[in-house]
Amino acid sequence: MLSLAFSHTQKSLNSNASPKQGLVITTGRYKCRLARHVTCDMNNDTKNTSKRLYLGIDFGTSGARYALIDDQGNLCSERKRAYPQTGNGKSRATSWKETLFELLNDVPEEYRPNVASISIDGTSATTLIINRDNGEVLSGPFLYNESFPDALPTVLSIAPENHTVCTGSSTLCKLVSWWELTSSSNRESAILLHQSDWLLWLLHGVYGVSDYNNALKLGYDPEADAYPRWLASQPYQYMLPSIKAPGTPIALLKEDLRLQYGFPKECVVCTGTTDSIAAFLAARAISPGKSVTSLGSTLAIKLLSLVRVEDARYGVYSHRLDDKWLVGGASNTGGAVLRKIFTDDQLVTLSGKINPSEQSPLDLYPLPKKGERFPISDPNMMPRLEPRPESDVEYLHGILESIARIEAKGYRLLKELGATAVEEVFTAGGGAKNDTWRKIRERVLGLPVNKAIQTEAAFGAALLAMKGARAKTYV
Repeated sequence: MLSLAFSHTQKSLNSNASPKQGLVITTGRYKCRLARHVTCDMNNDTKNTSKRLYLGIDFGTSGARYALIDDQGNLCSERKRAYPQTGNGKSRATSWKETLFELLNDVPEEYRPNVASISIDGTSATTLIINRDNGEVLSGPFLYNESFPDALPTVLSIAPENHTVCTGSSTLCKLVSWWELTSSSNRESAILLHQSDWLLWLLHGVYGVSDYNNALKLGYDPEADAYPRWLASQPYQYMLPSIKAPGTPIALLKEDLRLQYGFPKECVVCTGTTDSIAAFLAARAISPGKSVTSLGSTLAIKLLSLVRVEDARYGVYSHRLDDKWLVGGASNTGGAVLRKIFTDDQLVTLSGKINPSEQSPLDLYPLPKKGERFPISDPNMMPRLEPRPESDVEYLHGILESIARIEAKGYRLLKELGATAVEEVFTAGGGAKNDTWRKIRERVLGLPVNKAIQTEAAFGAALLAMKGARAKTYV
């Protein structure tokens, strides 16, 4: 079980918990000087060969980032990269692979001998079908927001009513769609992996290992810690990965990679999680009623609740976290819409001209393309980005406020379904940098909205790597 707890005042690390119970990490504010790489406030002993460092890598929708931390939670180095453009024979998978190895090469050489462990997070329900014999990508990647309505009738016929998988964008729908369209001869050596599973496999070489956060939309039951009988009895059950807790050590880093990049012999690769879970772990929202909204290319909310809530009608699902539940969902609205309309410089300039205390009269539903997942699950829902006023300031104001209304609707829905009521919202992702947006959201939500002390999912992945480095056994 994963338990990551933080304190503002203490700077200590409790590693007495067994691997099965999980690791309780307590750390204070992170003192660092931000640059291309970050210099830790570590009494100048970072390069001491006895000091261990932990590498987390976040693969988002538009790019990837790493964070390297020490035992006290000091951020030692970070770097981000946009994905190379696809096309002309280059697939998304190839783009991700190139970015992974570029990021490994970006880790400063003086830190590499101290990297004890690595973990990766990826976008939820992003899926690949792999040949287990040679690692070839047989199909995909199928992205998090791609819907497969052709498979939905089959999934509805086997899954319980309103289960998490009962939506066209679920991982199980992606698997069933591929299965029904693929000949038996091409199925024999196939295995399903999520985005982070596949990227981690490139590092450790062990086929078929995933974590229970990524596997939720595949149908895995985190409460029973097993695949349910209705799923395990299907003909494609052999394609399902084995499931471990996030942050479980899988195997040592492959020797050729270790030698190429200068990582130590004992560097272990650990199971990952989804990007929104990693962002939640980084944000220190540790008590029921605390929540994290991740404002990246999409909008994802996670609320720490005492009650598990699942309802596929609204795209609502729960991830397990220790003895509590992370309840939430992910909307297709978010930064991807903003980037289609405004440049980064425009967003900064125009946001500074918005009065966040004034209500926008615009009623929009900003989506990058057809289809919504949460708080409305409708693959045919069309974007609503008009009317567009002549003033770009007014238009941006309307878009930001409309996204805030979608966020508020999401939290209201979670409460109606039985989750613990939200009391405070922390913000992660690129949108956390926009203070005007934060004030708009605070007004619309009627709740305190604060930027998380750590806003990057890569930091949460590094915490999982730290957890895994303390475990005694591999999967």
